[in-house]
Amino acid sequence: MFLEYFKPLFSILPEVKAPIHKQDFKEKLKWTAIILVLYFFLTQIPLYGLSDQAVDQFAALRAVMAGNFGSILTLGIGPIVTSSIVLQLLVGAKILKLDLSKHEDKALFQGTQKVLAIVMTVFEAGVLVFTGSLIPIDSSFLVILMIQLIIGAILIIFLDEVVSKWGFGSGVGLFIAAGVSQNIIVGAFNFLPSPTQPGVLSGMIPAFIQSIANGSPNPMILGPLIATIAVFLVAVYGESMRVEIPISHGQVKRHGRIRGSVGKYPLKFIYASNMPVILTSALLVNVSLIASVFQRIGFPILGEVDQGRAISGLAYFLTTPAASELFTYPLKVLVYAIFFIGFCILFAWLWVEMSGLNAKEVSKQLHSSGIQIPGFRSSKQQLDKIMKKYIPALTVLGGVFVGLLAFGADLTSALGGGTGVLLTVGIVYKLYEEIAQEQLMDMHPMLRKFLGE
Repeated sequence: MFLEYFKPLFSILPEVKAPIHKQDFKEKLKWTAIILVLYFFLTQIPLYGLSDQAVDQFAALRAVMAGNFGSILTLGIGPIVTSSIVLQLLVGAKILKLDLSKHEDKALFQGTQKVLAIVMTVFEAGVLVFTGSLIPIDSSFLVILMIQLIIGAILIIFLDEVVSKWGFGSGVGLFIAAGVSQNIIVGAFNFLPSPTQPGVLSGMIPAFIQSIANGSPNPMILGPLIATIAVFLVAVYGESMRVEIPISHGQVKRHGRIRGSVGKYPLKFIYASNMPVILTSALLVNVSLIASVFQRIGFPILGEVDQGRAISGLAYFLTTPAASELFTYPLKVLVYAIFFIGFCILFAWLWVEMSGLNAKEVSKQLHSSGIQIPGFRSSKQQLDKIMKKYIPALTVLGGVFVGLLAFGADLTSALGGGTGVLLTVGIVYKLYEEIAQEQLMDMHPMLRKFLGE
């Protein structure tokens, strides 16, 4: 395989070493908190040489990119997620024949992803700077802007690696949740004057209280906040839904009867988590970027881009629509919805296949643990047959659910972006489960051995 030729490059790249000891809860929490503080600090470092006329081309997807426009983290997690998309599609199409259940192939995949993320960092930084999305105060600052963007994105790559190896969850998820949470809190409670409406406070709750004090209460001010709460509740409901399969665990006696504990094996309704939404949103960002590149070289085959915004062609149809376009341009909304939900299904399937969550791998793990379904013959084939009834269906239905919810939520103008709120719920929910499990194992060390930790 040609990826083998990249191995010497992997040894040259800086790497965050994994801990050689078993970390406890406090140590993981410490590293997670340190990286979170560093992330917020980096979002406040402005790009030197950036003009005030610069337009945020990806404002609608800014929460998903986990970056802060105008700072050295303008690219956010874009390069990391884009590299993941490319490799997932190549592995899913069997162009790259990697078995991610094998340690060697998984290490090759991760090394290639890091190299590709750095390549995408240079590409995306170059596109933003040299196509006019990030306007410098002078042409002499073009290269300086690009270098700052590259430094910021590479820092994010290594901060993500620190969280994955030393903290809770992943850096990608942590940064998305942090950025969205910040937007929600600032949007709801900011007491500073609005820069666009003189005399009006920026935060929705202070602005609503101000309207009451002025004798003209305006409940419509709270519309995006109410939409945020609604998206949050629906997302929590989706995260809590399970399909529970009865299982038994025990030893088989000579006469064939099974003695052991009986329980339930839960399969989440949103089986592929929210990763499909992250990947689909990143893909939309790159469509607009590539459209800018083609326009720059005189072949606007994906559409025209003006001041960082798509105004025609495929790039325009794949730009996040506003709620008003439901009535003024319903065709665009329909095309966007079909594309968004369709790719959420595709990425859900790819993610399940590549992360070892498919029916074959799950049944293999259960069988090796001595698990069987009561009333059925104890065999890996039988477990595989039963799992195939549920897992593929949950993968597709979960992809449709998160895609439809993210699409609908974005039309509501929810604080932090509808997609951002949806992702944050899933990320925080998963983080809570991981923290709770870590605390439980700290209190009962024997559980580590039982769970294979």
